Amino acid sequence: MNVLVINAGSSSLKYQLLNMNNETLLAGGGVERVTDYLQALDQVRRELTDPVHAVGHRVVHGGESLKQSVVITDDVLAQIEACNHFAPLHNPVNVAGIRACQTIFGADVPNIAVFDTAFHANMPQEAYMFALPYEYYEQYGIRRYGFHGTSHKFVSQRCAELMGKPKEQLKIITCHLGQGCSIAAVDGGTSIDTSMGFTPLDGFMMGTRSGGVDPSAVLYLMEREGWSPAQASDVLNKKSGALGISGVSNDERDIKVAAEEQGNKRAQLSRAMLRYQIRKFIGAYAAALNGVDGIVFTGGIGENNWDTREAICEGLTYLGVDIDTTVNAVRCKNNLRISTDNSRVAVWVIPTNEELLIARETAQLIA
Repeated sequence: MNVLVINAGSSSLKYQLLNMNNETLLAGGGVERVTDYLQALDQVRRELTDPVHAVGHRVVHGGESLKQSVVITDDVLAQIEACNHFAPLHNPVNVAGIRACQTIFGADVPNIAVFDTAFHANMPQEAYMFALPYEYYEQYGIRRYGFHGTSHKFVSQRCAELMGKPKEQLKIITCHLGQGCSIAAVDGGTSIDTSMGFTPLDGFMMGTRSGGVDPSAVLYLMEREGWSPAQASDVLNKKSGALGISGVSNDERDIKVAAEEQGNKRAQLSRAMLRYQIRKFIGAYAAALNGVDGIVFTGGIGENNWDTREAICEGLTYLGVDIDTTVNAVRCKNNLRISTDNSRVAVWVIPTNEELLIARETAQLIA
């Protein structure tokens, strides 16, 4: 069975075709500057030399009604569109990609939706509720949804495999660190808490996103600066985080050069803040889990920045974390355990593979 995985973005479309009999990649690529998804998918179809038996779609938001991967029907598509206001930059283009695939590949090729929010959908209520008047949850669905779920699910399952134990027996903290960052507490294969909230803005600092900020500080700035809600959102999502603190870049590689080679104090502060905030979340989730068996680093920063991993782990010795600094300094291309045999917590660097997980869930649903 060949599964085509589609990730439709605001102006781009990425794809992979995988043979699920042996989970090998047959083709992959992308289309940039997309204005018509029907034309983009037709271009993808013409480039493929192998047949497509099913299509798996990354969909950002499933809301409260779509809590697991599902075969797309007219009703499901309507439910996805009903979540457009939760993810206005993502869900509408996800829907456009789905409709284009339905047209290009026809009714005989099933389409499957795999949601970023689904892995976090069964968090306990005390974890996903905000302490706002309860009627806002009932009326508007204001709650913690969480994101990066496909990545957190993939690396937590892979960590269990590498540790040689059933996922049901393990407590794992997964750290997806890139331009967007989130951490999840995974108990027995289920996410029980995660740092991103109602939107991907919540949690800790990212490339351009602020992470958690005292709401009163935002209200104060809106009043002093005369910001509209849209202007406040622009500052918090696009001008804050590592970019806002360092004044150098939103790219950790540029910030590292400025901090280490140029002695830039704000760049140094940005790196220190990120590491500190990650340690705080790991500590909080160790408490939420009542212990931790494994910690996973993934994403562009998590996989490539050995010094960031080392600095974070140096602050986790109270958990029994002991990393091998020599092994940790090796550039990670595959799964790598960076903790010593004496460490009470296994610490791993595991490259994420969201496309493979989407393909797996697609194949399982139509098997």
